[in-house]
Amino acid sequence: MNIILVSDRLAKTRSISLGPWQLLGLAVLVSIAVWAAALTAQYALLRFAPESLNDGIRTLMAKVQSEESKKRQSYVNSSLDMMAARVGQMQSQLQRLDALGARLAKLSGMNPEEFRFDQPPAQGGPLVTQSGSANNANKLQAELERLSKLVSDRSDKLMALETMLLQNQLNRKLLPSIVPIDGGFYSSNFGWRVDPFTGASAMHEGVDFMVVAGTPIHASAGGVVAYAGYHPQYGNMVEIDHGNDVITRYAHGSRLLVKEGDVVRRGDKIAEVGSTGRSTGNHLHFEVRYKGIAQNPVRFLQNAAG
Repeated sequence: MNIILVSDRLAKTRSISLGPWQLLGLAVLVSIAVWAAALTAQYALLRFAPESLNDGIRTLMAKVQSEESKKRQSYVNSSLDMMAARVGQMQSQLQRLDALGARLAKLSGMNPEEFRFDQPPAQGGPLVTQSGSANNANKLQAELERLSKLVSDRSDKLMALETMLLQNQLNRKLLPSIVPIDGGFYSSNFGWRVDPFTGASAMHEGVDFMVVAGTPIHASAGGVVAYAGYHPQYGNMVEIDHGNDVITRYAHGSRLLVKEGDVVRRGDKIAEVGSTGRSTGNHLHFEVRYKGIAQNPVRFLQNAAG
């Protein structure tokens, strides 16, 4: 398309050539302008001159507004139903947490007054109410917030209980709790006795298990091997550090199966019975020491078994 421009101000005519794409763009701009003008006029009529509308348009507008109102109300009702269902779920979840927390508190042996799962956390403040059509939604929202705080409170308490139970379980695993020898019998108990070499009264700082040579020796608790070697009096000995100033000793072995720095678990095989060092025959000399002081191993094993 060629457009010729003629003007008294121009010395000669000018022509503008428009291709297909330019024509299409011009048509789009014109259409947008027409729609914008129509929408502007409609808004002006509705905003400033609603009395000029005829009955048909009024009826149509009322119908549209009614349908939109129904849609909004339906959406609000649906949202309220979902919130109410969520409140019910959280209440059930809270009841299960309360029951679980109460059982865990009893199992942990803690003071029941420290964690009252049957009571909500302390709260207070002035009463401020709301009114209006959104009251139900506001109540549900407030209930959701309250339940969320209760669930968070219960979760914190359960995490604290879990930490305590894990710590107790770890402490039990790190305390002498199993007999280091399968079978056999006590040939010498803890306490004062007549020394088999000198005949004088002497303190025996452990218990002796009389078994055949080569019988496996097991770690009575988990820990780290602090010593594994030959001792002039204990012979081939393994010493395990269990933490919290508790160690165990396994003496007179014929063969050691661990080395210093090894991490052992309760029940692991660490040596074999023999008669090395200051010994009169094949047996295991087993000691438990706390802060360097010898303790009666039988007392530890009986408490663990109970």
